Amino acid sequence: MNDRVKAATGHAVALDGVSKVYGKGRRAVAALRDVTVDLPRGRFTAVMGPSGSGKSTFLHCAAGLDRVCSGTVRLGETDLTRMDEKRLTILRRERIGFVFQAFNLVPSLTVRDNVALPLRLAGARVDHARVREILTRVGLQGREGHRPAELSGGQQQRVAIARALVADPEVVFGDEPTGALDTMTAREVLTLLRETVDELAQTVVMVTHDPVAASYADAVLFLADGRIVDTLAAPTAGQVADRMTKLGAWA
Repeated sequence: MNDRVKAATGHAVALDGVSKVYGKGRRAVAALRDVTVDLPRGRFTAVMGPSGSGKSTFLHCAAGLDRVCSGTVRLGETDLTRMDEKRLTILRRERIGFVFQAFNLVPSLTVRDNVALPLRLAGARVDHARVREILTRVGLQGREGHRPAELSGGQQQRVAIARALVADPEVVFGDEPTGALDTMTAREVLTLLRETVDELAQTVVMVTHDPVAASYADAVLFLADGRIVDTLAAPTAGQVADRMTKLGAWA
């Protein structure tokens, strides 16, 4: 059992009284309203809600990509709200992984170099054995020298996941990571994310609109009007769809 498996207790990310408002005066829009939640280590959490519910803002604030207006955000015991932009950039590079709907790969780089890019940007030594290990885990052995244009959409997202994992982050945040994929490929990517949680005790927090995608998670948080209004443990796709239908009616 690796150290992360043994240490997979407590919260990976904690939001306490977080609010986020865009604009001022009559044009002000409250994207998050007094949100308090702990996201546990070594678990897969999905975040869902109607359009405009605040789920993308929730992810951006939890990941330190956006500043909150009030409240605190902690990664482990580190208070992100007290950090300047330079320190936040370093923290995101060293302790957080990101997977987005757009794969955001560098077209001119090979698979191997795309995966190693976060290490190079951090000025860290590239552990080529680690890169090979991660590529094997995501099923891309033999593709190391290919460029993104030579890969399918699912393979490109696997590269993005490998890139997110290579620095052994505390949390991987996914923003609609399967939104651009067909159903079969999306399920392969979701299975891969599920395996990183089960086998590596990785923490994954994923925003999605898809009940099937959410069913791969250990728990689902439902947002509406900037607030967490419901949670669901051990979700099924049908249960998630039913909750979303009700949230749509409330919205």
